[in-house]
Amino acid sequence: MTIVLNMLLIITYIAATALGIGHYTHMFQLSSYQFQGYFRFLKTVRDRIFLHLAVNLTIVVTGTAYAGDITGGTFIVLSIISIVLLCGMMHMYWPRPAKKKFVVTNRVKRLFITYCLIALLLMGFTYAALPVNNGRLIIRCIWGFQIGFMPIVVVIAGLINLPIEKRINKYYVDDAKKMLRDHGRLRVIGVTGSYGKTSVKYYLTTLLSEGFRVLMTPESYNTPMGIVRTIREHLQPTHEIFVCEMGARHLHDIKEITDIVHPDDGILTSIGYQHLETFHSLENIISTKYELLDAVDEKMKQGGVADAEKHLKFVNGDNEIIRNNMKYSDAITYGLSEGCDFRASDIKVTSAGTTFTVTAPSGEKTEFNTKLVGAHNVENIVGAIAVANSFGIPMGKLKAGVRRIQSVPHRLELVKHGRVTILDDAYNSNPNGAQVAVETLGLFEDKVKILVTPGMVELGEKEDEYNTIFGSQAAKVCDYIILVGEKNSESIKKGALDAGFDPERLFVKHTLQEATQLMYELDAGREKVILLENDLPDNYK
Repeated sequence: MTIVLNMLLIITYIAATALGIGHYTHMFQLSSYQFQGYFRFLKTVRDRIFLHLAVNLTIVVTGTAYAGDITGGTFIVLSIISIVLLCGMMHMYWPRPAKKKFVVTNRVKRLFITYCLIALLLMGFTYAALPVNNGRLIIRCIWGFQIGFMPIVVVIAGLINLPIEKRINKYYVDDAKKMLRDHGRLRVIGVTGSYGKTSVKYYLTTLLSEGFRVLMTPESYNTPMGIVRTIREHLQPTHEIFVCEMGARHLHDIKEITDIVHPDDGILTSIGYQHLETFHSLENIISTKYELLDAVDEKMKQGGVADAEKHLKFVNGDNEIIRNNMKYSDAITYGLSEGCDFRASDIKVTSAGTTFTVTAPSGEKTEFNTKLVGAHNVENIVGAIAVANSFGIPMGKLKAGVRRIQSVPHRLELVKHGRVTILDDAYNSNPNGAQVAVETLGLFEDKVKILVTPGMVELGEKEDEYNTIFGSQAAKVCDYIILVGEKNSESIKKGALDAGFDPERLFVKHTLQEATQLMYELDAGREKVILLENDLPDNYK
């Protein structure tokens, strides 16, 4: 009986540990291996810590009984309790379909090697501290530590590996810098902003392709190592322009990127409260976003007056925070507002798309047509037109490019499923974008309008305020609201109900899968338009 219980205990322990360590490593990966983001995730799963500690306690007590040759009923009961708790952990961490799959990269492999080394070191220290004849207890103590402090083991391994990862990253960064230096004639355009940067990047690449060979950072590759990977894997001698999206979550994140690519030109698409939780203040956000234009200005000064026209700065003149913090008088402005150097007007939205007129600094007026819907898309397209025209592509030639512009995946992307239209805005999570998305949903007349959202995150102390406002905005437009997650969607629910939304038409579901099932099941009697606003990754609970 003792042997059987021990075998079961060993098997369930190994399985639970492997699944648990794999889960927390996945969450660490989704947090971009940033400790701040990982600890934010751990705060949302505090209840799991109690299960870990309970398993830790029972394993150590069981080991103590086994070490003391107490193999009667006490040992059997303790072993069964340990096995049941370990099975509970196995169920909790059993792999489920993930929005962003766990990728076993070389960095992850190095973490797992470090986990094993930590276990071996613990064994050595414990053997030194306890008598040799207590080997059974020693092993159980190590088991208990690995289970009880599993989430922290990931942090310890990450800290141990940090110098190694920095050295490896430095090698890749230096290699990318060398490739850029050796290229010679490549012109680097940086694109940053609290929102709109990915759309502008895609639109600009489409328009610049009318006259140049262009490389852009794919998808959301906007971190230092994502950009380095793009350069090392995709940069060719024939490329003339590199459109580089630059993301930021912390102070000086943009400078870290500009020190790698040394941009010739820069586009600031917006400044808002996105990632306020990690920036801590609006002033830090403004300072970091302007680091792109600071780098362009520095490069212009190094080249002298004769080189000034080769280093251009573009800013969104519609953005209030940018207007109130205009740092460079020579920046070219774009937008829908009076006074912008490149200004869109006469915007007409139809089911076929949007028509608008752009007035250039020279006074030339050109009418454009796009299959995209909404004024927010026009604003981003005008930004791309401003850059492309300043690079020498005539406005007339850009008309064809604007017609070819496609919607950016998961950014108010229009998808048809029979009588159901999906407005996929899953990659958006900022107050301005949420408002624009709801306004776009409101353009669909004589349709049943449904919002599916978990709300916005990383807005710091303003998170509840902006989610409440979002709820009140949705209440004015939507026929049904489906919220994902009870805790993070409370503010949206409050905003909607306070605005008079019918509580019978507001639903709260635990998972996106449940919400998706409900949005299709709702018998609306008419064609449905469903706005999917923000899809939080798995490390947000």
